[in-house]
Amino acid sequence: MPKPDYTALDLPPAPANRPYIITNMVMSLDGKAVVQTTEQGIGSKVDQRLMRELRVNADIVLTGAGTLRASGTSSRLGDSGLEQIRVARGKPRAPTAAVISRSGDLPLDRPFFTARDFDAVVYLSDEAPAARRQAIEATGRPVHMLPVLGPLDAMLKHMRHDLGSSVVLVEGGPSLNAGLFGLDVIDEYFVTIGPVVVGGRDTPTPVGGAKAFARNELRRFDLVWAIPNDATGELYCRYRARR
Repeated sequence: MPKPDYTALDLPPAPANRPYIITNMVMSLDGKAVVQTTEQGIGSKVDQRLMRELRVNADIVLTGAGTLRASGTSSRLGDSGLEQIRVARGKPRAPTAAVISRSGDLPLDRPFFTARDFDAVVYLSDEAPAARRQAIEATGRPVHMLPVLGPLDAMLKHMRHDLGSSVVLVEGGPSLNAGLFGLDVIDEYFVTIGPVVVGGRDTPTPVGGAKAFARNELRRFDLVWAIPNDATGELYCRYRARR
């Protein structure tokens, strides 16, 4: 099946104060990101493969708490061949998984917390109750506290300077995407367009947020490629931020 090779991306160096950030999403023809609360049903197995190929490039795979609650999340590649590509590049077999949460209301029975075949870190707001922080720390996953003001900036600085991360892959959800687009720190946007229509006035799109950008605030991107797959009806798009 025709598809791009997401394991061989030519990514620019990371900025000095944050990692290079790539975002990956799947959406329907009408721009919806979920079907009955998760993305399952929009993308094909080829799209799922591409998601794992993108992880080959990342030092950290980041999701929001809502995505973890709805779908579960990990940084696994699920393929020994992909793992070997990382090893050959001097990287661990899997990137570090990360989740960011304001409340600390996280499902601690998920593999993100129970598995030990990948590292993980939790970014938690200073607003979160102490009991929830303690419960998360009891799983063995490290917790890094974020200030109420500028939490995303603080998280990215920690990833770059304390964890030494050059590339972060963001896998949603819409609220986290909106925050990062709002800061204008998304460097590349990968999106698979699936050949389905979901509908629904309130169905989430890949980028949410409380308010839309004004015309003078629009984030502009250049198309790197758009590759159709006749077998699945999907279109695989890669955009790079216009700086």
